[in-house]
Amino acid sequence: MLFDVDGVLTDGKILLHADGAESKQFDIKDGTGIVLAQRAGLTVGFLSARMSAPTARRAAQLGVTLLHQGVANKLETYEQIVDQLLVNDDHVAYMGDDIVDLPVLARAGLAAAPADAAADVTSRVHWVSLARGGHGAARELIEVILRAQEKWDPIVREYLKETPVAAGGERQS
Repeated sequence: MLFDVDGVLTDGKILLHADGAESKQFDIKDGTGIVLAQRAGLTVGFLSARMSAPTARRAAQLGVTLLHQGVANKLETYEQIVDQLLVNDDHVAYMGDDIVDLPVLARAGLAAAPADAAADVTSRVHWVSLARGGHGAARELIEVILRAQEKWDPIVREYLKETPVAAGGERQS
């Protein structure tokens, strides 16, 4: 799974501070989804045209080591990633939000976009999230994929630590 960053994992806004530093907001649900996807055996990566210290820090927090920033040509970098991981396009999901993402979206086996992506993107992808970029769109895609792979319910059960239900419908302690 590959994600664009600005406009997908964030709402696309960048705060520039007087000292030259920048800030971004990342959705915690997206982060949880990324961690769960990795635990389920999926490789997750970020593919961004911009260089950003907050993006690198967020990737590190989530254990995402497949991080490509400052990418001038996303398709070339995508091709390098696919070759490096020895996977076919059919095995890649990519979520992007703007026209710079179109070449990769055209190649990925599952092309996805947040709800607020550019119209030229939403009209060309396989799946559009109900959520906006930076507001759970990545988490929604991850959950769709893990459910399709029948990996979601085992994750939920792990957190529920389900106990047997007694004859009267009550959980046993």
